[in-house]
Amino acid sequence: MRGLTGRGSGTRVAGSTATAGLVAFALLAAGCSTGGSGVQDEGAAPSDHAGKATPSPASSGSAGQFTKAVDAVELLKNDPKVSARVKADLRPCAKDSYPVDTSYGVLTGSSAPDVVVNVMTCADAVGMGTYVYRENGDTYENVFAVEEPAVYSAIDRGDLVVTKQVYAKGDPVAEPSGEEVTTYRWSAGKFTQQFWVRNEYSRSVGEGEVVATDVPAPSDN
Repeated sequence: MRGLTGRGSGTRVAGSTATAGLVAFALLAAGCSTGGSGVQDEGAAPSDHAGKATPSPASSGSAGQFTKAVDAVELLKNDPKVSARVKADLRPCAKDSYPVDTSYGVLTGSSAPDVVVNVMTCADAVGMGTYVYRENGDTYENVFAVEEPAVYSAIDRGDLVVTKQVYAKGDPVAEPSGEEVTTYRWSAGKFTQQFWVRNEYSRSVGEGEVVATDVPAPSDN
């Protein structure tokens, strides 16, 4: 219905514009004594307004602070809280191409963007660990870490959303039986759980039960 309304409104506006144009043309052809000022009034705005650009929401904000990038691989290698297992598997899948995803956003209320790093396997892109780093002077502090199979984190409107795939016995890597989605929010200097959702995917009857898993919990910092 909104599309039909919009199209109807556009037709009415176009008709009004055409009518106004015919009237203006008739006045001009009749040699109106106004000197054409009436037609000029429909033209460009005065010059003192033309040079003033209206700032967009993006330009008036602090988007410029989000241009600083970090070397996520070096960050992980130098972090004592990252397990030896993850570090051992942290190698390029191809030349200078590591299985690491990096996201930037405001999670902890810091003046600088926080960094979310996900480490995956090269063969099937299964998550091995997910981490959140908060800028602390010239360094970055690990303020959240989950090292479990098939885990991945993302930033959603200021919250940290951690998704963990759930596998039943015999499930292939590409076909988990479900997922657990946990939402964390920064409060009192740490991430606290806000929401938890478990989704079970459709599967044939009689194929094995879903293996129960604990809710992902951040490491103590």
